[in-house]
Amino acid sequence: MSKRDYYEVLGVSREASADELKKAYRRLAMKHHPDRNPDNAEAEAKFKEAKEAYEVLTDDNKRAAYDRFGHAGVDGQAGGGHGGHGAGGFGDIFGDIFGDIFGGAGGGRRRGPSRGADLRYTLEIDLERAVKGSEEKIRVPTWAVCESCTGSGAEGKDKPVSCATCAGMGQVRMQQGFFTVQQACPTCRGSGTVIKNPCKKCQGQGRVQKTKTLSVSIPAGVDTGDRIRLAGEGEAGQNGAPTGDLYVQISVLEHDIFQRDGNDLYCEVPVSFVDAALGGELEVPTLDGRVKLKVPAETQTGKLFRLRGKGVTSVRGGSPGDLMCRIAVETPVGLSGQQKDLLRQFQASMSKEDSRHNPRKTNWFEGVRRFFDGL
Repeated sequence: MSKRDYYEVLGVSREASADELKKAYRRLAMKHHPDRNPDNAEAEAKFKEAKEAYEVLTDDNKRAAYDRFGHAGVDGQAGGGHGGHGAGGFGDIFGDIFGDIFGGAGGGRRRGPSRGADLRYTLEIDLERAVKGSEEKIRVPTWAVCESCTGSGAEGKDKPVSCATCAGMGQVRMQQGFFTVQQACPTCRGSGTVIKNPCKKCQGQGRVQKTKTLSVSIPAGVDTGDRIRLAGEGEAGQNGAPTGDLYVQISVLEHDIFQRDGNDLYCEVPVSFVDAALGGELEVPTLDGRVKLKVPAETQTGKLFRLRGKGVTSVRGGSPGDLMCRIAVETPVGLSGQQKDLLRQFQASMSKEDSRHNPRKTNWFEGVRRFFDGL
């Protein structure tokens, strides 16, 4: 089942501020929390949905990835519920809501550097390469690990040291009336460490912007909408955090001859009215070369001929599809005077009372006559 848009879940605009997100999440959490709605699966699902949306949209890196790539940019990063009823006890609301209101991250655990964002790259390929498979080169702008500091963010052999403000915990306690809450350490921003001598190349981020060239193996049979995951080829995380993934989205270009429908291919075959009337043998293209197609006499426009096994074998396996050839009887153009006279003689040779020669025309006019008689 596809996920709903996170902004829609919280009922806020895409430009919503942090305060607006907090208010929207607090309202939904208090309304749908399982402790307030025992044995209500729908309320529990809505609580989890709101929690996931809130966790993504209040994380700057995840929100940026989500705004750029949608759910593909944050798949596997959004958090789920905690224990108790599958979504946490009522006490979790104090961590999820009040902790956020006062700037806390909850749980007393060090947050650590954020994993790099997943990326999506749309790759346009022609039908032949999609059907037979290919090796493609792509250039992707991204954040990569800083080679100077190897991702640590520190200059030379220096290493991050424990934050003196929070003693390496990443959290500090603060009193709010009769509440004691925790919040991310303002010095180390929740990482628990600080860099005294930042790397000059990456300014302490542990990553730099660059464009990298990657080789992508396209399996035979892919179609528009298929995705290929390149693990670890997304954006590098900050200060040595894990790298995200790159998702290559396939988009198959329109073909001059064939149209694809699942595993079947369709093509239109123009036939002269003489060949259509008398029958004949034509050469038609397939993705594997040319084949002969026998057209029987009296073939009409729109007639479909099936060439079995001449379609596409899906990337998921199974039998290959078929090639469907749709006949299009072509009216001759640019006739000479002599050719026009011959057609008039041919027309005169056909009795107007004889419906055998034009059965569809005869049936159509009969239908028109009955329509007007019924008025």
